[in-house]
Amino acid sequence: MLNLNSEINLDAKKFFRWWKRELAFLVPEKLRQIIEEGRGTILVRPDGDQFDLAYYLDERNQSLAKFDRNEAGAEQYKALLASDERLMKANLVFRLTGKYALQKEIALPAVAAENLYQVISYELSRYTPFTPDQAYFAVKRLKKEKDSDHVRVLLILTDRKILDGFFEDLGLFGMTPVFVDYEDAPNDLDQDDDYYNLLPESLRHKTSNTPRIIYSAMLTTVFLLFLAVFAMPVWFEYRAIQDLEAKIIPIEKEAKKIKALQMEIDSVIDETRKLIDQKNETPAILEMLNTLSTLIKDDTWLTYLQYADGHLQVQGESPAASNLISVLEASELFANARFVSPVTQDNVSKLERFQITVDATSIKTPDSTATAALTQAKAGGGHGAN
Repeated sequence: MLNLNSEINLDAKKFFRWWKRELAFLVPEKLRQIIEEGRGTILVRPDGDQFDLAYYLDERNQSLAKFDRNEAGAEQYKALLASDERLMKANLVFRLTGKYALQKEIALPAVAAENLYQVISYELSRYTPFTPDQAYFAVKRLKKEKDSDHVRVLLILTDRKILDGFFEDLGLFGMTPVFVDYEDAPNDLDQDDDYYNLLPESLRHKTSNTPRIIYSAMLTTVFLLFLAVFAMPVWFEYRAIQDLEAKIIPIEKEAKKIKALQMEIDSVIDETRKLIDQKNETPAILEMLNTLSTLIKDDTWLTYLQYADGHLQVQGESPAASNLISVLEASELFANARFVSPVTQDNVSKLERFQITVDATSIKTPDSTATAALTQAKAGGGHGAN
């Protein structure tokens, strides 16, 4: 079952080392050899009065030679270096055998994990027969067990006098080891920065920071170039958009003004059209009077005329009032003619008295033509605004 309460320890160094190895795996072999210049490791082991040398590269060990630990052996070693260019570029590791070192697994409280070296230095005489002044030691952390409140470490230790003697002989050969480890707990040579070292700080090889600075500067430059490749187009697009927006702002202001003027013009046109339409709904009074004069015969008299709300009401006398309905209906100007009261006969004049109401209809006049012109102007204005 998954334990969500378990502690998660994230080692950033291990992660980046793993990431670097994975990336290196993707690099073609020939190209990787050119970059790494075929750099391997010379393993030096003490074997009695001799040094046993082997060459390590890509998880393969190649035995080189054995040299006496004296000046003659040193000269032979230098001759070997001169004859093999790959040895000149290789790192050097001094690896103690079981005769000259020992190891011991120790369990410590988890709180001691932050200062393992100091804690073991205080307790060295309790774990080994040596005191801190008598031995060189190193600590290698082991994998932590699940649900354990202790940390397991491997203590690797060697006698100071023995290692100091070996170091003097290494100096005679001109050898400067990157680190000293123990063959029963060897460092992983493929992880060049994750190792323990039995050498004290005073004897360790001081590497120059210049290559590291150069590599860091190169990596920083490459990163900045990649950043520029991706960021510069985005920046240029952003600047172009900003310039376009700056140009669009005044155009938008003018467009808003034009739109407001167009709306005012449309409003005026609509009001004018409504007035013209209202006027065109009924004919002019003069036109109605002229039409009535034309339609009504001379034997008919009008005594009253009223026009309101599109209705024309007339009163008068006629020899045949019923004929007036058909006469008015025949006109394009009038429709729906009807009597609004009974027809009566005058006793004196013997004429029929009538009261007729008729609806006035609209006909095409110059005003209706103006309405069409306004409508066309509005449509043209709207098209222009778009």
